[in-house]
Amino acid sequence: MSSVIDTFIAPPCEAPIEILYQDDALLVINKPSGLLSLSGKNPQNWDSVHYRLVQQFAGCTLVHRLDFGTSGLMLVGLNKTITAALSQQFSQRSVDKTYHALLCGYLPENSGIIDAPIAKDPAHFPLMRIDATVGKPAQSHFEVEQRSLYTLGSGVTIPVTRVKLSPLTGRTHQLRIHCQFLGYPIVGCDLYGGRLDSEGESHPRLMLHASSLSFHHPLTGDLMRIHSPLPF
Repeated sequence: MSSVIDTFIAPPCEAPIEILYQDDALLVINKPSGLLSLSGKNPQNWDSVHYRLVQQFAGCTLVHRLDFGTSGLMLVGLNKTITAALSQQFSQRSVDKTYHALLCGYLPENSGIIDAPIAKDPAHFPLMRIDATVGKPAQSHFEVEQRSLYTLGSGVTIPVTRVKLSPLTGRTHQLRIHCQFLGYPIVGCDLYGGRLDSEGESHPRLMLHASSLSFHHPLTGDLMRIHSPLPF
């Protein structure tokens, strides 16, 4: 099988990274939309969360990642021991993560669980696909907060549903593809059906934000609850 070549070039991101919590062991940061979590193989994709942070915090490691277009909370370990301890909490699913999103259209159900296994889609890299045969188990809880109208940059007004999303598993593109599976893709999602402008132009950003994160501090055992205000 021929190797897949990623031709994506990230546009410049001028928005800064905001540090919401800092101690000698870890950081919790607010990632802007439009910034890579890790630098890409292409030299033009050098700018990233990790690249910026390592300039100030040598040896820091991202405990998890957010998609390029997703904004919000990320957890960063300042040494290998702390990163390993935090990663174990993710593996044991003891970290609670909450996201908020705007979905295209009015979702009729007020809450529910999306249970749809996810697999890679080699023929359409970097997309993932729902696949009951070879896909890995994936579940996401959703809760509707508001149904309203939203005006795009083009001036077009569309119906949207604001939802709170809680991934019960951690698959690549999980929330994006699960919302597509519901039939209500996330506004601004270029991979899974969120293009809305009449001329096919996508929204300026993916309307998905990592809004809260709860975990136990690896040194003190204290329960940490960090929140990030919604940018949309």
